[in-house]
Amino acid sequence: MGVGGWTWMIVFWVAVVALVVWGVSRLFPARRVPSAWEVLDARLASGEIDPATYRVLRDELDATRLSGRVPQGPPAG
Repeated sequence: MGVGGWTWMIVFWVAVVALVVWGVSRLFPARRVPSAWEVLDARLASGEIDPATYRVLRDELDATRLSGRVPQGPPAG
């Protein structure tokens, strides 16, 4: 088996491994983590928070996104 044979064998096994990885990833898809805005919307919809609190937290999230800083948690009160 020459250099070409070894090359094709490597290509074959890389393809087999890639196919197995692809198949497993399709069987067990990653769970998507909801964004902070989606969690906030769900909390308002379920009645967990009132509209005034929703607006305050939404404004804080928007300000955080625009400034690029990491949120420290909900405002006190």
